[in-house]
Amino acid sequence: MTAELHGKIGIVTGGTSGIGRDTAVLFAKTGAKVVVAGRREAEGKKTLDLVRVAGGDGLFVQTDVSRATEVQVLVRKTVEKFGRLDVAFNNAGIEGAWSPIAEQSEKDWDRTIDINLKGVWLCLKYEIQQMLKQGGGGAIVNMASVAGFIGSAGAAAYCASKHGVMALTKTAALENARSSIRVNVVCPAVIETPMGERLWGAPEAKKFALGLHPIGRFGTAMEIAEAVVWMCSDRASFMTGQSLVLDGGFLAGPNPPQ
Repeated sequence: MTAELHGKIGIVTGGTSGIGRDTAVLFAKTGAKVVVAGRREAEGKKTLDLVRVAGGDGLFVQTDVSRATEVQVLVRKTVEKFGRLDVAFNNAGIEGAWSPIAEQSEKDWDRTIDINLKGVWLCLKYEIQQMLKQGGGGAIVNMASVAGFIGSAGAAAYCASKHGVMALTKTAALENARSSIRVNVVCPAVIETPMGERLWGAPEAKKFALGLHPIGRFGTAMEIAEAVVWMCSDRASFMTGQSLVLDGGFLAGPNPPQ
């Protein structure tokens, strides 16, 4: 690991497990103080314990990113505790209930869009406001997916939310480039996380999903965390408005059976 966040103050949403947890710990290992946000208090405090074991300092703020007041509180508590905000990973998201469009409920659609898309918008809004208040400068990484590039039968709301995150990222990058606030997005394929296990844990589903990854395996949460830390670091200072795909070859093209 060569990218460093020494002295930076960062927020990681969805930091209670998986990619968010590993990223929060890596933020700490590379020198950042990290504010962990999530809805599950016990899991969030576990992440905070891991941050401290890694030699870092941090704070857990229970947050539902689909609620503007809670995101405002998250940013405010970050600044109250550490004085500023330098980097953020807007990672919170859900897979939602997968079903054909003609069968999907409005409730399921709204919940997925509220967390995955509205939640990223709210985080961007209040993070950027704070960075501008500080005089500009900062780096934000949003969480999308290979589903931000393609459709997937049965996953309309999820795919729509991730396509939306891609557009938000580009727009935020354009609006804030002259203020030295960089905004990028990371796009994984299937990663070994609790969400991945829920979606693809059954033997036949796992076999199918593995077949979509020419590299022959799923990604790890730490592989994504490494990329996020690099994008947040000054080593990525010329990168903004871009998507970084980490997918084991998923999007390269059809993968014929071996």
